[in-house]
Amino acid sequence: MQETEVKLISGRGSRTLSEAIAKIMSIPLCDVTFNQFSDGEFQPVINDSIRGNHVFILQSTFQPSDNLMELLMLIDACKRASAKYVTVVMPYYGYARQDRKDRPRVSIASKLVADLVTVAGASRVMTMDVHADQIQGFFNIPLDHLFGSTIFIPYLRSLNLDNLCIAAPDVGSTKRARYYAQYFNCDMVICDKYRKKHNEVAEMTLIGDVRGKNVILVDDIIDTGNTLCKAADLLIENGAISVRAMCTHPVLSGKAYENVENSSLLELAVSDTIPLKREHSKIKVITVANLFASAIESTFQYKSIHSLFIKNTLKSS
Repeated sequence: MQETEVKLISGRGSRTLSEAIAKIMSIPLCDVTFNQFSDGEFQPVINDSIRGNHVFILQSTFQPSDNLMELLMLIDACKRASAKYVTVVMPYYGYARQDRKDRPRVSIASKLVADLVTVAGASRVMTMDVHADQIQGFFNIPLDHLFGSTIFIPYLRSLNLDNLCIAAPDVGSTKRARYYAQYFNCDMVICDKYRKKHNEVAEMTLIGDVRGKNVILVDDIIDTGNTLCKAADLLIENGAISVRAMCTHPVLSGKAYENVENSSLLELAVSDTIPLKREHSKIKVITVANLFASAIESTFQYKSIHSLFIKNTLKSS
């Protein structure tokens, strides 16, 4: 029986990350042409044969929404080209913050995205630090969920910080912060915020003591940076020696770069699930290419990805 060949396809939104993954795996990216029409529509054309292959499509679905539409069209093109399996690799799952009906007459957009990806023909989905755990249950196909801690914990260990303290920038990040605090056997604090409207923090209070501590804020997404930067300022005001942040997905919209520059943050560590719009002296990018390459290899070899989780590969000293 002939072994199923693996093919990698990149969307335009994640080209740089896809090239890094392809290089690690020693598998060239498929040749894809994106025809652009005068009315704004586009059409992806896969120029290589993928008949009977296990295809991995790499595309984060950050804005604009064309990235999501492009992904759906690539899935559809693969199915119509008789690919045997289509695994969608979405390092960043867009619309994940719209995960519940929190008021009348609103869409649950993250469930809609799951339905669209499934109906388009995906066999499997792979993503990282999805904003809400329940999104995994929105899919009726297998979903592999990777964790940003796999890249951030080794980096944090390399800093060799004394008097370490982990901080959650809001109550929603408490579970993630607690994991880091337990791993490093250190204290944890919470910055409790109140919003008057989206992307604007009206008030924030600190729960816990950070005097004389080197504090690490941890979160899955940094968007405008208002919450994170306000939390950093609050921590310094309450006696922290230094404040750094680790956020998996650098959305960095609006005045985010300006907010980071003017904040008390010493450093912001992010992954490359979303490409930066520009470089910044305070922002350090840690690649997820090796992690996703290993996960992709495990998937097409029918091996468990459990060994990739940080709790199984590192031990706190």
